Amino acid sequence: MTREASVLYDAPGPAARVRNIVYSVLVFAVVAAAGWFVYRGFADKGQFTAEKWEPFLDGAVWSTYILPGLRGTVVAALLSIVFALVIGMIFGIARLSDHRWVRWTAGTLVEIARAVPVLILMIFLFALYSEYDLFESEYLALGAVVTALTIYNGSVIAEIVRAGILSLPKGQTEAGVALGLRKGQLMRLILLPQAITAMLPALISQMVVALKDSALGYVITYEEVVRSAQQLGAAESNTIPALIVVAIIMIVLNVLLSTTATWLEKRLRSGRRKRGGTVVAADSVIGDAVPGVDITK
Repeated sequence: MTREASVLYDAPGPAARVRNIVYSVLVFAVVAAAGWFVYRGFADKGQFTAEKWEPFLDGAVWSTYILPGLRGTVVAALLSIVFALVIGMIFGIARLSDHRWVRWTAGTLVEIARAVPVLILMIFLFALYSEYDLFESEYLALGAVVTALTIYNGSVIAEIVRAGILSLPKGQTEAGVALGLRKGQLMRLILLPQAITAMLPALISQMVVALKDSALGYVITYEEVVRSAQQLGAAESNTIPALIVVAIIMIVLNVLLSTTATWLEKRLRSGRRKRGGTVVAADSVIGDAVPGVDITK
């Protein structure tokens, strides 16, 4: 029986298959040993005993630590996403301007915003706001977290908007110009409504990034869910169980957002395919691409 050759790579022969199995077993054994080593280290410290998990059955623990932290995470993520959408929309359209100085200025600002690490930007803004008392003390950390997330995610969304508009067939632009529409009318009435539909999955994917990055607010004392888990661990001496519970909560939130993105992507792909359009897929944008490199695959 002849094995059908793959178009991507040569099918492994008998020796290669044995070698692949041996390598897979070795990697699995190393990973399992590392996991067992970590587990035994925490177990010897008593982190997995039943009494370490009992606090999570107390409603006061949730209302005092976890729920306020979760509220802080959601508030920071929602505010930064809303502001990032506005900024990203403005700079995405500016990057397609007919005026060279507008296009270059927007492109330079977007590249700088993408180049600065979110954590460094967050620490810098926190120190800046503290120095000039731009916010009341209770909103100081929130202001720094939201501003930093807005700047970074806004720059990525600007690229998503640009990619969404460029993904539309050129015939639509030419037809609008032939009808006598001005650039603003063409963008507002024809291109932007279709581009928003096309880039919706990618935008939701970026929301997942904003939600996860809100945990960086821990370093500037912002009350989010990771910081709440640390405080709970210090109070109940169950740091590892507290972090595990918080990790499960964050995974559930991100899975819900990712599921929504996948569902929207499938619906939009089926709908756009019938109309002959295109969709910017959720995984077609590289959020952490090197500055200066087009973030669309």
